Amino acid sequence: MAEKKIIAVIGATGAQGGGLVRAILSGQSGEFGARGITRNPGSDNATALAELGADMARADLDDLGSLTAAFSGCYGAYCVTNYWEHFSPEKEIEQARNLAKAAKAADIRHIIWSTLEDTRKWVPLDDDRMPTLLERYKVPHFDAKGEADRVFTEEGVPTTFLLLSYYWDNLIYFGQEPQRGEDGTLAFALPMGDKKLPGIAAEDIGQCAFGIFRAGNEFIGKTVGIAGEHLTGAEMAAELSEALGETVNHFPVSFDMYRSFDFPGADDLGNMFQFKHDFNEYFTTSRSVEFSRSLNPKLLDFRGWLAKNGERIPRH
Repeated sequence: MAEKKIIAVIGATGAQGGGLVRAILSGQSGEFGARGITRNPGSDNATALAELGADMARADLDDLGSLTAAFSGCYGAYCVTNYWEHFSPEKEIEQARNLAKAAKAADIRHIIWSTLEDTRKWVPLDDDRMPTLLERYKVPHFDAKGEADRVFTEEGVPTTFLLLSYYWDNLIYFGQEPQRGEDGTLAFALPMGDKKLPGIAAEDIGQCAFGIFRAGNEFIGKTVGIAGEHLTGAEMAAELSEALGETVNHFPVSFDMYRSFDFPGADDLGNMFQFKHDFNEYFTTSRSVEFSRSLNPKLLDFRGWLAKNGERIPRH
């Protein structure tokens, strides 16, 4: 029996990593195995993955030595950073550099780097269409990942650059669910006007990533994007109405209003939605649903995701 190709999965207890670990462990061929990387292998989520058959290892993105040890003996690695944990683009870029260096030291054969666009290539810092944030970014949580792409290239590690889409799971976990107004009706605020927003089920990110690993070297050196469906805010509101059993009205909030909302990162997200709106043709075509389905034939559309998860969306 051939030895399994072990894939190290950063953030194994999170949305992206957890989906990939479960995809690997449910694979029918048995060609691949999963090593879940987490700061706390003793957590409930980590224990649950271990019970499914994952090898769980402790590592910290700020500790190059721990990453190198965790990657040792692995064929592939799924690399992701969490900007929202610290709100520091510089820290995120440094963590990406540690991941690239560790992969190089461990002779990883295939990395998938979970990335996003550096929006400054479309909207330079001196462009006043949207405010500059943190002195040198337009959309910090996008720009840092896009800027970090080069560290994988510089280290010479074989990398697939994976562009992600809006998680529909944000409707459950990130406070983006429809809000009930004073008149008792639900409103879904999305600052995209009449433009389409590529979205995806978080679990499908892992399934698509596994499809990339299964394809061998086909996507090494390439940038690919994934989505489950492209929908306008009005179309999402209509699907939400059907799933929740009550009318959900689309509220096409302005970018400026969204940036003014009183929660951490509102200005970042307001700029993000404006980027997706203003460069919508590029943003949607770079995230092909057909391509995503070729990687993951069971890919969910929004209606399918709602059928599985609609009851979990908070309603106040």
